[in-house]
Amino acid sequence: MRLSLWLIGACALIGTVTVAAQNPMRPGRWEVGMEMQMAGMQMPVLKSAQCITAEQLQKDPATGLPSGARDAERNSCKVSDYKVAGNKVTWKMTCSGAQTITGDGALTFDGDAYTGTLTLTSPQAMTMKMDGKRLGDCTK
Repeated sequence: MRLSLWLIGACALIGTVTVAAQNPMRPGRWEVGMEMQMAGMQMPVLKSAQCITAEQLQKDPATGLPSGARDAERNSCKVSDYKVAGNKVTWKMTCSGAQTITGDGALTFDGDAYTGTLTLTSPQAMTMKMDGKRLGDCTK
């Protein structure tokens, strides 16, 4: 269970970093949801709202990765093969630590909303279903 909580946290961070970087995405307040499935077990949907700034939508000139990816790297996760093709975004990720976790993700945008999946292996396979929608402008 401890590993599962760590994975949920790591995936939430990677998902946020990846989502924040997409050209189809606009700055604002976004509601994001994630649902994890693994080995005959399904976790409840986790929803949260977060403000995505214009700065987060820019790439980091030092790494070429989305702004915020350095936070993921500090948590031992690295994003690679990041691609945007039309309204679809794909990436790969690797997290190191007590166990190595590898994964492939994809998001498809439709206006101010997206759906997608992140498939992880460590050592068992798990799938994270993700969705999000823009709620409006950020409030301070």
